[in-house]
Amino acid sequence: QLRIVESGGGSVQPGGSLRLSCVVSGITLNYYAVGWFRQAPGKEREAVSCISASGGNTEYGDSVKGRFTTSRDDAKNMAYLQMNSLKPEDTAVYYCVAARNPAVYGSYYCPNFSDDDYWGQGTQVTVSS
Repeated sequence: QLRIVESGGGSVQPGGSLRLSCVVSGITLNYYAVGWFRQAPGKEREAVSCISASGGNTEYGDSVKGRFTTSRDDAKNMAYLQMNSLKPEDTAVYYCVAARNPAVYGSYYCPNFSDDDYWGQGTQVTVSS
């Protein structure tokens, strides 16, 4: 049974750091691109980052470029989001997603994620003084 579980969220002061983890079971993660999304109350879901199946390509949303870094450890079937220089506007529930159909998008590319992909339940990040 496929399962995606995020962890590492919490409360932090502005300027602080958090590292989110995403553990995946039920699939061999190294075939799949992994994305991170976030959703704040009253706002639409926002793409944060993506790492390709090969790990050789990463993409970031404009609001987090230079502050967040995504990585993966396929031996552990895990992905990570390192968040530095956090701002109050980073407050949201963060979701990890693995993209279906890796044979379609390939090992180097980040696909357009959709609700049909494999999503976790999310972890809350709160940035406040």
